[in-house]
Amino acid sequence: MKTSIDDLRFFQVVAASETLTAAARRLGWSLPVVSKRLSALEGRLDVRLVQRGTRRLVLTSEGALYANGLDPILDGLRELEDRVTDRSGELRGSLTVQATLGLGRAHVAPLLAEFAAAHPDLQVQLQTSALPLRPHRSSFDVAVHVGGPPDSSLRMRRLAENRRVPCAAPSYLDRYGAPTHVEDLARHDCIVLRENEGDYALWRFGDAGDPLHVRVRGSLSSNDGDIVTGWALEGRGVIMRSEWHVRPHIARGELVRVLPNVPTPAADIYALTEDDGHVPRRVTALIEHLAARLPGRLAQSQSQSS
Repeated sequence: MKTSIDDLRFFQVVAASETLTAAARRLGWSLPVVSKRLSALEGRLDVRLVQRGTRRLVLTSEGALYANGLDPILDGLRELEDRVTDRSGELRGSLTVQATLGLGRAHVAPLLAEFAAAHPDLQVQLQTSALPLRPHRSSFDVAVHVGGPPDSSLRMRRLAENRRVPCAAPSYLDRYGAPTHVEDLARHDCIVLRENEGDYALWRFGDAGDPLHVRVRGSLSSNDGDIVTGWALEGRGVIMRSEWHVRPHIARGELVRVLPNVPTPAADIYALTEDDGHVPRRVTALIEHLAARLPGRLAQSQSQSS
């Protein structure tokens, strides 16, 4: 049996993932199905592509060679699909979109559904994760990312303005009082979101011309933003979260912004694409759709909560 295009796309996802479990999550399959599909591909090629028995996914030399050879093949296929699309005037082909779990569920997924309904010949896949996005390790067409891009080689288009703001539940503030200076946060129970590989316990305030940093501590931390916000709603501490996420809770009085007069750095929402010289029309059209509709959705979620 010959290797199919689906096999190539499958292994591209596997090679870009940190574990087979992560690959299964992105593909929407069970781990045994992914393992069986990988073994079948290795059987057809008669080579071992992935080293077994390691905690993190490690490619063999043959696997790395195979993965590196996939990109030009699949890029060429996408370009061919786009050329065919241009001739017909309809958007066709496939789109793979990445987003963090909270933003993906609340806003990106509905907007993708709208886009797919308007372009029925497109195959649109959304991959969400509670883990921070690492577009430089992944195969994607568009990544919706909060804050500056982690890879300077990526193209970026700002979709909506956003900031990270500190806030806490009224019940927490009733017990411990509200901080009046940034330095006061060091004495509070702060719930930390592990967003990236950097110093996640260092909260940033001010702007580029006058930055302020404070190291926080607390008994709770998570890489899942919804969990962190849930703990804050229970009165378990102060959080620093994206304004798009906590604004509805603040509007309903469930959370209170602390240090409201202290500016916080921008953490705008961007669409990221590979800077490979060719951006298919379907990708451009999707980004335009997100840029046109996302700010309105964010504003509407605030007004509906007021």
